[in-house]
Amino acid sequence: MKQKETMLNTQINTMTDHEMGDDHVMTNIATPLREDAFFLSDQEKIEIIAEHFNKIMHTLGLDLNDESLKGTPNRVAKMYVKELFSGLNPDNEPSITLFDNSYKYGEILVERDISFYSNCEHHFVPIVGKVHIGYISSGNVIGLSKLHRIVNFYARRPQVQERMTMQIGNALKKALSTDDIAVVVDADHFCVSSRGIADQSSSTVTSFFMGAFDDLAKREEFLSMVRLKN
Repeated sequence: MKQKETMLNTQINTMTDHEMGDDHVMTNIATPLREDAFFLSDQEKIEIIAEHFNKIMHTLGLDLNDESLKGTPNRVAKMYVKELFSGLNPDNEPSITLFDNSYKYGEILVERDISFYSNCEHHFVPIVGKVHIGYISSGNVIGLSKLHRIVNFYARRPQVQERMTMQIGNALKKALSTDDIAVVVDADHFCVSSRGIADQSSSTVTSFFMGAFDDLAKREEFLSMVRLKN
């Protein structure tokens, strides 16, 4: 593992650091992963992250001999790899089960208020919100729980909200074999509310519309179904 870690550290140390400030930047629809992203096992990643997080805590002046703190580096590392950023690993992509649309339901099917928890890739602080999904069946329907799993697969990685919205939309298009897809994401960004401008009243809304939802009437029908609860 030491040899692998040395190789990775060499790559990190030779990267050019371009300071982007607080600008909201998205470089690509695909999550920016290196080719060797899975060169290390999960356990190896946990051990390396724990070591580095130990150094961060030490640098901040925290006493790592304290009973409450001494296990924190390992807890954080395990949380990063196994939970918060588990969506980086393609092995965790949910399997999709489709069912025949035996009722021949041809209207919009909406799954509303899917909760998600992600992290801003610019500051590694939370993005928390809701996803609303609509689609028109092309012959198959998807289990409702799978919609939640798709959302959380793309949320569980360092993210930009615009990218996550498009990733969810494209994944649904592929899974359902239909262009008739609508996705709206409404989220609070802690990089806005807990730091910087410290605005706790705003939220960010992004959308993905394809196929039938390019029609303004069909789009408004979907949006009215999303608003029904209010």
